[in-house]
Amino acid sequence: MPEATTSENGSGGVQIDLFSGSRMASLTSMEKIRLILDGVRDGNIVILEEGLSPDEESKLIEVTMAEISPDEFNGIEIETYPRSQAADQSFLDRLMGRQSTQKLTVIGPANQIQTLHKDENLISALVSRK
Repeated sequence: MPEATTSENGSGGVQIDLFSGSRMASLTSMEKIRLILDGVRDGNIVILEEGLSPDEESKLIEVTMAEISPDEFNGIEIETYPRSQAADQSFLDRLMGRQSTQKLTVIGPANQIQTLHKDENLISALVSRK
């Protein structure tokens, strides 16, 4: 199963949902957005193996903004980590200047996840229990 969760014996630990690219490929754009937002609204950190397309990412932000409520949902924090271009692209794609859309994406509740550092090799985040 492409989803994995972690918790500290039910003692208020942080749950992490990992979704494979094949699982996400079988969903429509709105199903992906709903899956992500439902997980984040529950306080989970969602990690996508292959990320979202630019259109899906824009729609995710748009839907998130519509659902923000001061007492319930503070929004999301999203960070992407692009994969090596040389490893993911065919020779023809590199020759034609096409960019790979494959990337690792980390999404979590805005009030629980804080990016401490991001560069081309590392995303470092602090996750609180709320």
